[in-house]
Amino acid sequence: MSARSIFLALAVLPAAALAQGFAGLGTNADGFAIPQPDPQFVFPADHGPHPDFRIEWWYLTANLTGPDGTDYGLQWTLFRSALRAGTGDGWQSPQLWMGHAAVTTPDAHFVTERLARGGIGQAGVIADPFRAWIDDWQLSGASDWSDMTLSASGPSFAYDMTLTAEGPLVLNGADGYSVKSAEGLSSYYYSRPFLDISGTLTLLDRPVPVTGHAWIDREWSSQPLSQAQEGWDWFSLSFETGAHLMGYQMRQTGGSTYTTATWIEADGVATSYPDGAFDARPLDFTTIADRTVPTTWRVMLPERGVDVTVSALNEHAWMTTSIPYWEGPVSVSGSHSGKGYLEMTGYDGD
Repeated sequence: MSARSIFLALAVLPAAALAQGFAGLGTNADGFAIPQPDPQFVFPADHGPHPDFRIEWWYLTANLTGPDGTDYGLQWTLFRSALRAGTGDGWQSPQLWMGHAAVTTPDAHFVTERLARGGIGQAGVIADPFRAWIDDWQLSGASDWSDMTLSASGPSFAYDMTLTAEGPLVLNGADGYSVKSAEGLSSYYYSRPFLDISGTLTLLDRPVPVTGHAWIDREWSSQPLSQAQEGWDWFSLSFETGAHLMGYQMRQTGGSTYTTATWIEADGVATSYPDGAFDARPLDFTTIADRTVPTTWRVMLPERGVDVTVSALNEHAWMTTSIPYWEGPVSVSGSHSGKGYLEMTGYDGD
């Protein structure tokens, strides 16, 4: 059995559970902590891991521009998944780690993956000073995330970046308690959408200086999906006005959806919206890896006058990782202009 298969079988739950929501995220969370309403976050501690919860991630995406005006996208993600709640020394640790790194250009999509066991120093997160790593990949810096550096590498690509915060953390949902389904399944979820980023992409041994804007999502839970939810379509959009929109729909069996959204003013003031306020409708599709995936969307948040077309920079931004999904940069036009990122999961092969 390959390392990928081992991680998929252990970290993402036993094979019998994988049908319970996308990647097993709808599996019963017996033995793990469950998010509760009215969370009281403590920073910087909550930037670190929560081993009593089954799964969490530190998720960074960035829209970048080169000196000739070419657009690029960058992704860096560290996932923690637990075999059981709690910690342990050395190989007795129940924590497993997975890292994804990608760079997207108009013509290419570079992606690679790292897998690690907890307890042996190969991967982990420390809150103060902040450091998240897997092997030689690293996101690190100030405990308040005001200044950080980022690095990763893979076959045919690498990046080294510096990030500076230009706005506050934003709590999604009800003060960071984010409901994902009609059954009330939930996560703790906050974002940092106001980040300037600059540095160097190395693509096929060619260095490219880039600048742009980044977005960090921070989320943890033990059962964030219901068993009837097959996947999601998640949008993080940054408008030229300085405002931001995070919105997603959880796709249910039978074709219905559960939606949520956060509107973020240019000054960082955030308003969360419940199921039904946000709407995302596919306009155009692309065949990728024997899957039919929507790569152009109409996205609406009527209460904020948002009615935009969201288009992929590269329709073939398919993540060929242990659990495959689509993730890539997008452009925004219509009632608002800007850039952003789109993630889509649960699109099965034909």
